[in-house]
Amino acid sequence: MIITDIHENSFEPAEFLVRNVELLPKGRVPDVAMGSGRNAIYLTKRGFDVEGVDISPKAVDIAMELARKAGVTIKAQVSDLEDGYLIEKDTYEAIMCFNYLQRSLIPQIKDGLRKGGMVVYETFIVNQARFGKPKNPEYMLKHNELLDMFRDFWCLRYREGVFKGPQAIARIIAQKL
Repeated sequence: MIITDIHENSFEPAEFLVRNVELLPKGRVPDVAMGSGRNAIYLTKRGFDVEGVDISPKAVDIAMELARKAGVTIKAQVSDLEDGYLIEKDTYEAIMCFNYLQRSLIPQIKDGLRKGGMVVYETFIVNQARFGKPKNPEYMLKHNELLDMFRDFWCLRYREGVFKGPQAIARIIAQKL
């Protein structure tokens, strides 16, 4: 697949990831619901072994092409996260997920991390419905829900609220004890 109309800035990695990358232990990192692979490519350039997964074959194709253009190799697969995708237990140094919420995956994310592993998670909170998509509350966190999900981890960074954009989001970096 050849991508001809990509604007570089629209594929920039998440600011939260960039600002906190130094906290993450190097090693294997799945990018859950990776979309166009912007975060996977960013971490791969910094020496991480990233494995992306997304339900969209088009998104995975775009991620692979962007990685090629960036001069890196990422592993990526098309998979329905709600039907049959499993995160291997005690396997990863970090797991990241941006702009996606599937509550049933949280136990797998926690179990998939090795002791000392880190989760990087950022997604929308209920206030987002005022500003645009998503609108369905199933796809948005309640206030403090992300913090509660990782209550048994050591929280290194957490922020929740309405930010520039505007976007209503919660973000966390937490370590498995």
